[in-house]
Amino acid sequence: MEDPLRRALLLFALQNAVKHQSIPKAGTVIGMAMGKFPELKPRAREATAIVKEVIEEVSALSPRDQADRLQSLAPDLVEEMSRPRDQVRELPRLEKAEKGVVMRFAPNPSGPLHLGHARAAVLNDAYVRRYGGRYILRIEDTDPKRVDPQAYAMVREDIEWLDLAISDVVYQSDRFDIYYQYGKELINRGGAYVCTCDNERFRAMKLAKKPCPCRGRSIGEDLDSFKRMREGEYAEGEATLRVRTDLDHPDPAMRDYPAFRILKSPPHPRMEACLYPLMNFSVAIDDHLLGITHVIRGKDHIANTRRQRYILDYFGWEPPVYRHYGRMGIEGVVLSTSQMRAGIAAGDYQGWDDIRLGTLRAMARRGIMPEAVREAVLDIGIGETDISFSWENLFARNKTLVDPVASRYFFVPDPVPVEVQGASHQVAHALLHPAHPEKGSRELHFTGDVLLPGEELEKGHGLIRLKDLFNIEVTGLGRGLQARFTGDSLAEARAQKAPIIQWLPAGGCVPCTLVTPSGNRSGVCEPGVAGEKGEVVQFERVGFARIDTVTEEGIIAYFTHR
Repeated sequence: MEDPLRRALLLFALQNAVKHQSIPKAGTVIGMAMGKFPELKPRAREATAIVKEVIEEVSALSPRDQADRLQSLAPDLVEEMSRPRDQVRELPRLEKAEKGVVMRFAPNPSGPLHLGHARAAVLNDAYVRRYGGRYILRIEDTDPKRVDPQAYAMVREDIEWLDLAISDVVYQSDRFDIYYQYGKELINRGGAYVCTCDNERFRAMKLAKKPCPCRGRSIGEDLDSFKRMREGEYAEGEATLRVRTDLDHPDPAMRDYPAFRILKSPPHPRMEACLYPLMNFSVAIDDHLLGITHVIRGKDHIANTRRQRYILDYFGWEPPVYRHYGRMGIEGVVLSTSQMRAGIAAGDYQGWDDIRLGTLRAMARRGIMPEAVREAVLDIGIGETDISFSWENLFARNKTLVDPVASRYFFVPDPVPVEVQGASHQVAHALLHPAHPEKGSRELHFTGDVLLPGEELEKGHGLIRLKDLFNIEVTGLGRGLQARFTGDSLAEARAQKAPIIQWLPAGGCVPCTLVTPSGNRSGVCEPGVAGEKGEVVQFERVGFARIDTVTEEGIIAYFTHR
């Protein structure tokens, strides 16, 4: 008899391969299998070993054989792929994309990726999947002042979490010889010159639309100076290679902008150099040499697009197709890498995954699924109008993913002990999931004393329904309360509009801290929550939460959303 775990992993590996026309990612396949078949969750460790074998098996098949096998084993999964995704906007077509595309996501390794990065990353990814082609991850690390050595790994981890269909990885720090070569060539073509004016003097001439005296040097002199720049003979700020542009350009920032600069410190973590290409030069060179066909980025890069066109024109290269989307405002979280780093150093934040931050790892820690981020970004689209990021939309997308599989438990914040009189000892059987009774139920033993949420008692309710148990009437307010049993009729509780609240036996619960962006909520939860480490559960009447830490002292959960 076939192992149900292996079969589930095989089915979703096939579906992922057919859908995305790429090698399935282990984490994605396991997540899909566990989400569809939650009864397999106890075998998660086994899945890690089995999935490697399954992916090798699927990858050995041709795309046609993958599709045929999926059709024979699970035609319902084939049908599922053909259904349109509700409410996800269709991205506009890209011109000159019919024969495939080569696109790039080009982060700077100054820290982990955040929601702002996700927009560019996901939009490019969607077009590569739509038209076919290659998706290049280009690590733009030509500025040692903006490189965090730890960010190299963090960026790769974040991309893995987002499940981007990356086909190639390029580090610009490995390509300095290429940039030097094309820097010399640009000089030879009359497109660049070495400037030794101090910054203030050059700025004054630029604003006056006057040529720098260095502009009149011969190509031979500029080549010699460029060689000396590379060999470290100039101090920082003493010489700059500038692109020769139109001095009458209405935008002063376009006039003879810099292409290379000298930096003696800090040292680069991956190489030794003192002459560094600036972004617009290295990007223009790499976009051509790597065969980039389409560039999608924010409209704050429009000026950079114009600068890069100068370089492309000097070399006679066809530019990529450019699309610039509007700015995306994101309220409620910190996105500035420098602010995040300073806050972490000061102890204001626990780390890059502190849920008050806008990093992708903060999203993951609180239980936001990568697919929800992808869909929220696709909903925003690629329009040029400035927009605000919708947290409500992200949470709604995430809820559709976690609600069908998240087990239900009771979490009682700010617990208040209440003695219930007149009720016999009994066991409440609460379903782990109301839509999936096959998952089983939890047993909550009532023996006379219960813990109730303090905020509910402070509201002064008369009749209260203890969920999955019975009705009580609380006498008085405050702490150390008593209540009397008034029956177990749910219909009566509803008729009197009694609140239905969570509860826990006074002696059968575990300390639990719910971490939220606005602060921590202390309370208690069911012992069964300890078995959900790493999973998203629903604390009934509170919201969804990811179980982060389980120790002898208690449980720490991170609030996801309502």
